[in-house]
Order: sequence, then C-alpha cells, then structure tokens
Amino acid sequence: MNINLKLEKYVIKKSNKIKISSLEINKGDIFLALKGKNHHGNKFINSALKKGAKYCITDNKKFIRNEKVLLVENIFDYLIKLAVKKRSLYENRVIGITGSAGKTTLKETLVFFLKKYHKISFSQKSYNNELGVLVSILNLNLKSKYAIFEIGTNNFGEIKYLTKIIKPTDIFITNIQSTHLENFKTRNNISKEKSDIFLLKYNNQRRNIYLNITNQYEKKILRKANNEKKLKVIKIGNSSNKYFIKSIQTKGKNYEVIFSINKKIKKINSKSNTIFRLNNLLFCYAFFSENNISNKIISDKYKFLKPVDGRGLTHHIFIKKKRIIMIDESYNANPDTMLQSIEYFDSIKKDSSKKILILGNMNELGVNTDKLHFKLIKNIDKFNFKFVILCGEFLRRSIKKSIKQKNEFIYLDSKNEIMRFLYKNIHNDDIIMVKCSNNTEVNNFAVNLLKKKVKSFD
Repeated sequence: MNINLKLEKYVIKKSNKIKISSLEINKGDIFLALKGKNHHGNKFINSALKKGAKYCITDNKKFIRNEKVLLVENIFDYLIKLAVKKRSLYENRVIGITGSAGKTTLKETLVFFLKKYHKISFSQKSYNNELGVLVSILNLNLKSKYAIFEIGTNNFGEIKYLTKIIKPTDIFITNIQSTHLENFKTRNNISKEKSDIFLLKYNNQRRNIYLNITNQYEKKILRKANNEKKLKVIKIGNSSNKYFIKSIQTKGKNYEVIFSINKKIKKINSKSNTIFRLNNLLFCYAFFSENNISNKIISDKYKFLKPVDGRGLTHHIFIKKKRIIMIDESYNANPDTMLQSIEYFDSIKKDSSKKILILGNMNELGVNTDKLHFKLIKNIDKFNFKFVILCGEFLRRSIKKSIKQKNEFIYLDSKNEIMRFLYKNIHNDDIIMVKCSNNTEVNNFAVNLLKKKVKSFD
C-alpha cells in the first residue's frame, strides 16, 4: 500500500490528527506544510517528524525526501477531495453555525452542554474559513453523535462553497449585522450570502434551521427559509411563541431570567443580562427541545459556562501592583457588537468612576467607515465612564468631529501609550473593558497585556 492510500485510510479512521502548526504536533499527528506569510511549511517538516508526526503533506517539491512525506499537486485540492469523502461517510447530525457575529460563542455553548450527553466533534478555535472547515472535517470522529462546524464568509460565494462540503443537517444563523461591508456593501447582501447555507440546491441534507428575528434582514432570511421545501424553521426570541425570554428581573446583584420553552417555564439566576449570551442559551434550549434531549443540564450547568477568549472572558490582572479586572472583547468588533458590549459594560453593577473603556478601530466597513465610527462616539456619550481611551485612525478622525462630549475621550496612538496612561491613572479594583477588531493596535495591546508583553513604566 503506497503512502497516499495509507494516509487516506489513517485520516478517515482517526480523529483530531490534522495540524497546521508544527508547534502543536504530537505523536501520530499529520502536519500540513502550507505556504505562510513569511515561510513555507516545508521549513518545519523535519521538526514535525522529530516530534512524532506520522505523515506530512506538501505541494512544494523543495523538501528532503522522506517516506512519511506525501507530495501532492495542490494541497487544497487534495484536502477538499479527502474532506468530501470523510463527510460522505459520516451518518449522524451535522450542525452548521453561521451569522455576522457570535458563531464561536454559540458553538462553544452548544459544545459545553451536548458533550455532557454525547460524543461530539467540533471545529477548534474560530476555524470557519476554507482551511479551517477542511481541517475540522478531516479531524471529525465518525463515531460522534453530533459534529458542529462554524461557517464564515467575508466575500460572495463562500457560504455556498463551504456548505456544499459540510452539508449541515441542522443550521443556526445567529444574526445579520454590519460586518465585512467593505466587500458586501450592504446588510441585504449579507443576508443573501448567509441564506445559501439552507438552500436545497446547495445542501440536500438540511432538515432544520434555527433563527432569531430582530431586524428586516433577518426577516428576509425567514421568508426565504419558509419558501424552502422539507426545511423546518424554528424561531427563538421575540418573534417566537415557543422559545422566548419571558422576563429579566433584578435580584440583588444578579438577574432572574425566565425562559418559556415549549410552554414550560425555566428559571436561571445570572450574573449578566447580556442578551446575546441569553439568546445562546435560548438556541440551546430550542435545539434540546426539538431533539428530545433533556434540557435540565442547561438550567443546572449554565453557571459554569465561561466566555470564549477575546469574547468577554474576564481576567484578574495586576498593573503597577494594583489589582484590576479586565474584560477582553478584543477578538473582533462591528457597530452592533460594539454597542452591545458598551451597554453590557455600563450595566455591570460597579461605580462608573471605576470603569475604563478602551476601544480600537472597527475594520472592513468600507465607505461607511467614518460614518459608523462617528456614530459610535455619539452613542458612547449616552453612558458615564471614568475614562474612554480610543486608539486607531478611524476613531481619531471621528473624535475630531465630535463636540460637547460628556465623557473624557482620550486618544492614544499605540499600545505602549495606553499602558503608560494606565500606569499613571489606574487604581485598585478598577475594571477595564477592551473592544476592537482583530489585528488592530488595541487588539495587540490586549493580547500582549495578558501575556505581560506590554512595556512597563515603573
């Protein structure tokens, strides 16, 4: 049996063996030698083999010949064919999650509850582009009861392409918001793109779709879904009479949230009234109810559910020997999630004189960039914070246009300037929230602060 057949058989039989970083290789793994920004993965083949990789795959001929290395003509074409074959062998339920924001958080929430009852496979981190989806399918355990995938897009046709590979049976669309407008231009175009996930001509396996209708673009998706044959539409939230939040009431330092789940009342006590997190619980309640899975686990264990890194995870850290709380929302941002996060920060039951808001640019907004950043500045002034620190050219331009500001807006150019300011002005028990798009200076600040790599100013 040649290496190609051996490798194919191994990938189909095993799970969680495909790795794209040689640093993550364990004995028995398969290393994908991909072309990176600075180096080709071939440079790390020997390192991967020394760490115990069973096979390596590359489409670059420049490597030292080894019986464990498979040379293919095009690595993506090879992975696609293998992923399609493995997906065709999987006979259980496949959950596909898409939407403008909240895909990873919903995925992790479903994973948290479902794994208490069943063996499941799921995409790691935020693996929702072509490479991430292919790796996730190839890492699939064919014996798992559920397989959960994120499906992302930042341009036309990507949802259709990935849907044809994944073929989800159960679909969640979290929301339609102002993301990737640089390419999509309008939210109407985004709703059209997301709709491809449930169209029969692209996905003949789909059975159920879960929707939360809050705006006109999500209503368009609902209308399109209702016109599809052999597709059950399950609504949650205010547009549903089956799965919705009946009330949220303040109870001391917490909130009592009352859910109506298929005419049955479910109560939880939550430290947060953040609506998108509560909607994630509602999605889970709906899925469990529709699939006759006991939802007692949700009511009993939700309090142990933690936010995802960069998406609201709370850290207790020290700056200049002062103990502070940092809420890390630095993974990504759009105008909707920015406002949601700011409203959540404002709702935290702590004196506003202890709250420091740090914001960075929102990227990929196209021609609406300046308009949406200026609107953000105006919205911030509805709230009171100790400081509002802004960093990024889009915010710098917006603050120049703003007049009669209630908050003290402080514009700083770099992560080190932000740190220098905090060193001078931070106090014990202050609480910081960081919100921005990925690959911005504020994102770098958050990552480096948690790794303690931001320059100190003792």
